[in-house]
Order: sequence, then structure tokens, then C-alpha cells
Amino acid sequence: MKKIHLLITFFLVVFSSQILSHAVVTHSSLDVTEIKANQPTQVRLTFNSRVELDLSQIFLVSRGDKMQLVNASLGQNPGQVVIDLPALQPGEYALKLSIFAADGHLSEDIVRFHVLPETVTK
Repeated sequence: MKKIHLLITFFLVVFSSQILSHAVVTHSSLDVTEIKANQPTQVRLTFNSRVELDLSQIFLVSRGDKMQLVNASLGQNPGQVVIDLPALQPGEYALKLSIFAADGHLSEDIVRFHVLPETVTK
């Protein structure tokens, strides 16, 4: 019985340190604010840890898997990244993230979003 407890403790320590050592998106402004067509905008992503932005890359992915490196800066809150998006046509897009957590672990993720056509007002 003691060996089982030791084995369980070992796995918990090993796997919990791996889970906690990666930068994971916990909040995205894309969840609450739509991107308007043909207007530059900013997207805010919040991670569960501080981010080393100088070692990270964020790409805008558009139709045909075209990738464009986008500018990003650290936000006001710890773990927050502000991404500058150019004016986008209506369609499907993604942000491809290669993020280094402050502890040096690399995390990769894809955040998908869409830009709706402009609404016509009379």
C-alpha cells in the first residue's frame, strides 16, 4: 500500500509541474468582442503565467494558410498580451501562438475567430 501512495505522489508531482509550467490562454477578448471588418483592432489574451514576449511569436493565419507575423506587447496585467491586428476582410482567421512562459517552457496554441461582414445601416 505504501508503494502505491509513493507512486501516486510521484506522478502527481511530475505531471502537475508539467501542466503548471506552460502558458495557457485563460481569457480572450475575442470571446466577448467581435472583430469589425475593415478596421484595425487589438486582441487581448490573458495567460495563466507571465510571458516572455521577446522569445514568443504570434502569427495571423488567413485563408490558404497564409501566415503573417503580428505585433504584440505586454498588457497592463501580469500574463496579458495585446495583439495588433490589421484591418481584416470578412472571413475565418486564426492566431497561431508560440509562447514562452516566464519559466522558459514553450506553449503552442491556435485561437480561431471570424470577422463578420459589415452590416448595412439605412
